[in-house]
Amino acid sequence: MRKLAIILSVLLCCSLPAWGQNSSIKKLESQRAQLEKDIALLGRKLDQNSKSSSEALNNLTLVKGKITAREQLIASCDQTLKLLKDSIAICQGEIDRLQARHDTLALYYGRLVRGAYKNRDSRMWYMYILASESIGQGLRRAGYLRSLSAEMSEQALRIRETSAQLEVEKERLTGLKEEADAVRAQEVRERSRLQDEANEMNRLVNQLNKDRKQYQKQLQEKNKQKEALNKKIADMIRAEQEAAKKKANAGKKNSGNTSGKTTSTAIDTKLSNEFAANKGRLPWPVEGAIVERFGKHHHPVYTNVELPQNNGVTLVVKRGCEAKAVFNGTVTQIVVLPGYNQCVLVSHGSYYTLYSKLKSVAVKVGDKVTTGQVVGTVDTIGGEDLFHFELWKDSTPQNPENWLRN
Repeated sequence: MRKLAIILSVLLCCSLPAWGQNSSIKKLESQRAQLEKDIALLGRKLDQNSKSSSEALNNLTLVKGKITAREQLIASCDQTLKLLKDSIAICQGEIDRLQARHDTLALYYGRLVRGAYKNRDSRMWYMYILASESIGQGLRRAGYLRSLSAEMSEQALRIRETSAQLEVEKERLTGLKEEADAVRAQEVRERSRLQDEANEMNRLVNQLNKDRKQYQKQLQEKNKQKEALNKKIADMIRAEQEAAKKKANAGKKNSGNTSGKTTSTAIDTKLSNEFAANKGRLPWPVEGAIVERFGKHHHPVYTNVELPQNNGVTLVVKRGCEAKAVFNGTVTQIVVLPGYNQCVLVSHGSYYTLYSKLKSVAVKVGDKVTTGQVVGTVDTIGGEDLFHFELWKDSTPQNPENWLRN
């Protein structure tokens, strides 16, 4: 039992570093698979655009999204290769350790076998015991001979176990090297594709510069739509907060409660805390690839033009994609805005989420929604299948990527 415990503890100590490396590699593999999916989706959308639309601004957005995803994919390949290199080094070290142990055990076992061979005549063993000066000495000699035999058997078992471990580690090393070769080849392919996409982006940039007036007009229209959205959402949230404040004050007057708390505000606080506790773990409202990120950005072509604040993220999605609630809440407003079509605002206590660019809405004002419930279907606007999502804390927009599951 003690021997088994020792073997298990040795195996566990050896496997812990490998397990940690394997876990990180698996995570990166999952990340690469998602990025490949995003790139494929963006590629399909570009193909659709080439057949149905000649708007260079749309295509530039998609190509930029592909380039960003491709760069992330290459970075993921680099990280994977570094982890695989470390895993290969650890595995090789383990093989060297096991080989040295195997050689030592084999050498010791060879000595035991040679000693036993020289004294292989059983009569010599009996004479050795019978020649004892006392019964005690005879028993000790008999015990020694038994332990010698047992030690030979145990040594042979250790050699077999070490050989088995050695074979396992050699197979693992081969697998790691093959995986590293595959990732290295993928990285070479991705860098070549990245260059092609960079060339495509340059072509689109040249086209945009050539027809500057036409595309600047489109850009101005999009900027106006974004500014209108930002103002409308801020006004909606402000109106919701004022309404909630009035309701809370009315509740205090009607109940004579001077503590400053009502049942409704207690529920909102609980919901707010639950929402905040899930930061970084909220599900994505749609499956797609991000093409516009949160914050202030300059135009990719007219670099001296600062674009309006993007208070959320925009994703390219499959046509007819359904948008789902990221958390339990209440639908507080549904509005229609130019460029964003139907927009649904959901309250989660002091947090708000906005689902926009919807063709149809599956909820109505006042509805209670649960995590994963369908809010509406994404619309195709101007040949684009884009979904825009925002997340606010009171009157302050938050970066959704910090809140949604990685």
